[in-house]
Amino acid sequence: MSEELLNFPCEFQIKAMGKQVLGFDQRVRAIVSRHLAGARILDLSTRESGSSKYVSVSCTIEATSREQLDAIYMDLNSESDILLTL
Repeated sequence: MSEELLNFPCEFQIKAMGKQVLGFDQRVRAIVSRHLAGARILDLSTRESGSSKYVSVSCTIEATSREQLDAIYMDLNSESDILLTL
């Protein structure tokens, strides 16, 4: 028996980390946005590593289903510049 840990819809934070390259945050935003069916990203923040070699982008969204989250993570993980997602 599988229990859902999330009750949809809910606010959910997605984090993508990668090397500091031009446009990294815009790419993460575009990937997440295309799965929101017209909804907007509720919050977006960017943070550089201490050495400025890496960057993390956190997006808070109103998630509507597990399938939506799975699709977002699949698309993010298919990007070569994204090294890790949480």
